[in-house]
Amino acid sequence: MAACLMFATEEYALPILRPLAAAARARGQQVGWIVPDAVATHLAPGEQRITSLKAAKALQPEAVYCAANWVSPRLPGVKVQVFHGFNAEKRDPGRGHFAIRGFFDLYVTQGPATTQPFEALAKEHGYFAVRETGWPKLDPLFIQPPPPQDPSILVRDGRPVVMYASTFSHRLSAAPAMVEPLRKMIARGDRQWLLTLHPKCSDELVAAYRGLEAENARFYTSDKLIELERAADVLVCDTSSVIHEFAVMNKPVVTIANRVPHPFMLDVPTPDDVDAAIDRALTHPPELMAAIKAHADNIHPSHDGHASERVLDAVAAFKRGDFGKLGRKPLNLIRRYKASRDLPALLPGGA
Repeated sequence: MAACLMFATEEYALPILRPLAAAARARGQQVGWIVPDAVATHLAPGEQRITSLKAAKALQPEAVYCAANWVSPRLPGVKVQVFHGFNAEKRDPGRGHFAIRGFFDLYVTQGPATTQPFEALAKEHGYFAVRETGWPKLDPLFIQPPPPQDPSILVRDGRPVVMYASTFSHRLSAAPAMVEPLRKMIARGDRQWLLTLHPKCSDELVAAYRGLEAENARFYTSDKLIELERAADVLVCDTSSVIHEFAVMNKPVVTIANRVPHPFMLDVPTPDDVDAAIDRALTHPPELMAAIKAHADNIHPSHDGHASERVLDAVAAFKRGDFGKLGRKPLNLIRRYKASRDLPALLPGGA
């Protein structure tokens, strides 16, 4: 039986890789998960954790799908970079989304905005391939018919539904400064609120946001992100790839001091400016909506809910040799050492 591995170092990787795992199982593949203990507690029944290098090799996976920026070279199979988010432009290109670290054989990209730079990098480096597939995480947003709404999500009652999310990066996060403005807007009662934070945010900040819960406001952990995005009319955020996920649905985004603001964002300088920006977003200004559509078409044009199947097809093409002869990955001893050092936390049974 064919098999594959899902490499998930953080909890936020689970909703990225689960649609891909479901597509692999539908094709008769056995799926194993390589995760640390903290993520293992969030695996669903039937999601098999692989806890040793011996077990990983015994599975004979044809591919390792990664929602992280590294993977151990010791794992068998084609190393596939699936990405943990869109390019949120938190860092300079060479240090951020387009950093080439020498771990991967195949990059499966989300849309033209990332495909073209990675194709140029593939030509430059010569040892990896690139295929535009769309992003598996977004398959549940577009699959038809849409799944029933998660019963934990606030039931829409006619008021606008606003989602709040934030990055965990201290220099870019508006979350601490937004606590009191959110409290005032929630107390007014004219909107419904769906609140979430990045799983790496501090316990103190999470507690503060849980304290904002009210009849018209609920806090959710990040594993509900897709459900929240589907339910909301507008998103309030800072500098995070969640912005781009939301815009792909052609819905407006209010950003707070975004590091690189774009025309598709309603960017405001301070938390005090958010309230009026939400009102404007809810009117769907034509110029804003046109900018959102143009951006969505550039970062993720596929809306058919079948990115996962295209990722599997790309791996099959890679194994057939459709990408031609590729060079050997560089022998980067420092990164290989770091990968070997970090692997035991993911394989407690022996790496």
